[in-house]
Amino acid sequence: MKPMSDTSKIAKNLQAFQMAINAHDRENPSHNAYGIGLAAFDMDRLGLDEGETILPGITIHCDAGTSGNFRVLCDGDHDEELEEAEEEVVDAVAVRAGTADDGLDSRTIPPPEEW
Repeated sequence: MKPMSDTSKIAKNLQAFQMAINAHDRENPSHNAYGIGLAAFDMDRLGLDEGETILPGITIHCDAGTSGNFRVLCDGDHDEELEEAEEEVVDAVAVRAGTADDGLDSRTIPPPEEW
């Protein structure tokens, strides 16, 4: 068993974990949070073990995230929402309305709203 970190650090982290889980559940009602992801360094620093239950139904998991940050882990697919929001990207070319003089002939270019 690892030595326990300062209780005030643990209390502040538990409060932050609970706030993040509440925000996640409020914004993603169809996804169930099951854990908190921490970097191995942060787990050691706080004296937490992999799979340890820290809140009802919430366990600690070591992941490849950056130190100093934590992640709410859930059973939902957040990338699915990003794919739905993805739009087709097209290249736009700016053309000024007026006369074009390309050396061959002079012609009138209509404004974009008439295209």
